[in-house]
Amino acid sequence: MVLGLAAVAIGFMALPFAGLLGRTPWGNLANLLADPFVAEALRLSVLTSLAAMAMSLLLGVPLAWVLARVPFPGRAVVRGIILLPMVLPPVVGGAALLFALGRRGLVGQWLDERFGILLPFSTWGVIVAVTFIAMPFLVITVEAGLRSADLRFEEAAATLGASRLTVLRRVTLPMAWPSIAAGAVLSWARGLGEFGASITFAGNLKGRTQTMPLAVFQALESDRDAAVAISLVMVAVSLAVLVALRERWFRVA
Repeated sequence: MVLGLAAVAIGFMALPFAGLLGRTPWGNLANLLADPFVAEALRLSVLTSLAAMAMSLLLGVPLAWVLARVPFPGRAVVRGIILLPMVLPPVVGGAALLFALGRRGLVGQWLDERFGILLPFSTWGVIVAVTFIAMPFLVITVEAGLRSADLRFEEAAATLGASRLTVLRRVTLPMAWPSIAAGAVLSWARGLGEFGASITFAGNLKGRTQTMPLAVFQALESDRDAAVAISLVMVAVSLAVLVALRERWFRVA
């Protein structure tokens, strides 16, 4: 009975992807992916997701270290706020970004008046939205890696006279590197598929903010074959990432 229910669950999860494969115009797939509409969305998705991954690494790794190694009052609340975008509807995250960084937002109004910076409906707006949604995946992965690391190596290095910076650079970061790499790839994959926060905060402007998920949304109304082709690329990339990282999370062969 257990095996039967498991088989039903597998079938239920795999059925939509089977439908996508069945609808894929294989004979015309190369031409569809070479279409300027698809190529531009792909270029923008790669650009924004890589930029968001870089920002996530720059900000998320130090944040994960603080959460893992520095006890302070309210740490659980801070962790909850950082991880909130993982469970909130992305549209809510986009609306929150708009109220904070929009033209009349809490900080956005000041950015506009002082520096002339307008993030909504711009490529930088997409990067900000993607980073907001994707960075928690890196933080939670790196924090888990740091918590599972053997502190005796760091203590031994400190005992031998290494400074805190040297311990961090020569011991802590190398031990945490597998988690950092896994978190970076996971945040990139999540950023590549981001839709709700991006369309709410940055809009769906072709050539400026229209990433692959937004292109799929638009193509479903006018060119189903193009929508299927883009969807297939995203499914293939996401599946490759999950399979590559399986050892990091599940420890299965």
